[in-house]
Amino acid sequence: MFCVTTGPAQVPPAPALPRMMPQRISPLPELASTNAAVNYIIRVEWKDAKKPLTALQIISSEGRFSLDTVTGSVKINNSDVPTTVKLQATLTQLSPQKGRLQLFLGRTIPYVTSSFAGPGGNNSSSYSQLSVGMDSTFTVTFGKPLVIQMDDNGEVSILVKREE
Repeated sequence: MFCVTTGPAQVPPAPALPRMMPQRISPLPELASTNAAVNYIIRVEWKDAKKPLTALQIISSEGRFSLDTVTGSVKINNSDVPTTVKLQATLTQLSPQKGRLQLFLGRTIPYVTSSFAGPGGNNSSSYSQLSVGMDSTFTVTFGKPLVIQMDDNGEVSILVKREE
């Protein structure tokens, strides 16, 4: 017994895919940018056990800034010898409330290296400048002061706030 079956020689066409209609994409609502350019007030204060409060204030936007300035003088043999402060920092905003501050804060301190009798019996001195400072990275909360160094001689604090 033989059985014979027959079938169509062509494969039926695939059903037509539904036609895709173009869709309108509506624009997203504008969001307030959290990265808008902002100026910051950076205030450094140091209290010395022997001197009144000293402060340094600058304004900068986010990024790197640097300042070298004369902050006073010391008398050596009736001569005014300048003292300087150096501030170098990079400010990065982490959120609307906090930022990261990489900071170098240093100063020069003149000191006498030798003394000798000058002409007419007047004493004279040679002096040199000693550079001291700190280099650190820390997180600041905008508008809240932060003590960054403290010892028996005094303390140093920093305040970073957004300019209004």
